[in-house]
Amino acid sequence: MGGFMLYVDGKPYQTLQHDEILKLIHKGFIDVPTLTAKQIHDKSKGNAISKGLIILQVAWFIMQLITRAIYHLETTQLEVGTLAFAVLNFLTYAAWWDKPLDVQCPHPVHWKSTNSKSTSTDSNSTVTPESYIGVSEEDKIAQFGIFAPIFRPILELIGIPGIPPSRKLQVPTFDGSIKLEGSDKRVLILAGLLMATIFGGIHGMAWFFAFPSYQEQILWRMSAVAITGTPWLGLLTAPLLAVLDAPLILFILLYVLCIMFYITARAVLLVLMFTTLRDLPHDAYQAVLWTSLVPHL
Repeated sequence: MGGFMLYVDGKPYQTLQHDEILKLIHKGFIDVPTLTAKQIHDKSKGNAISKGLIILQVAWFIMQLITRAIYHLETTQLEVGTLAFAVLNFLTYAAWWDKPLDVQCPHPVHWKSTNSKSTSTDSNSTVTPESYIGVSEEDKIAQFGIFAPIFRPILELIGIPGIPPSRKLQVPTFDGSIKLEGSDKRVLILAGLLMATIFGGIHGMAWFFAFPSYQEQILWRMSAVAITGTPWLGLLTAPLLAVLDAPLILFILLYVLCIMFYITARAVLLVLMFTTLRDLPHDAYQAVLWTSLVPHL
């Protein structure tokens, strides 16, 4: 949850975005929030010790896999999948090292009871938050008709502008209200694509592994290629649709299809990680002796 919560008459009204906070401060409807960096980090459920222990545990797992490769011991598909998540974990912790973890309680911002003088009737009228932070009446998701309830959670999760949030007391998972500069946006997109490519490419390490059946090997290879290339497919297709002046619904359908295709490929890989355990090579049961002599969690 977290964020800045606007309270009206002592009751929570709405989570404020950064531009809404600046607007209300400029209008004098709220006071400037007093919140230090120490107070923000105090809300976090994690610290350097807990994060460091996790990284050490992941590093120990990666070192074991490298050791098995040096001794030419078989590695299972489940270990390859775990390695992909371990590398992704490293990248995530590097990007979110200073990000507070699991903040539940928002910082309260109280609405000032304000009356404004009406110029036409010379009567006092009460100023309400709806006049300044009301949700936009333009709901682009409405064009989907009966499918709107299906697509709304997905588009809210992505943070597409023009999609009014249905849960105004929560901070969006991906905040689409922050306007990035062109260079920052390109760096962010390329970083995300790089992480997705690394994550998918690690699954490709099992390309020539032993599988219980030929069909499972083909499924693994197709799914590994799918999760590696689908993010690039969505990125490269969007400019083409923009040149063709395609309507917004085609962009949304494109990304929804890419997301569903990616989820399907990930599900196939997850199932294969466990089904291949039924018939493992003999080397997969052997362990490197010296690793058992090193104290670890």
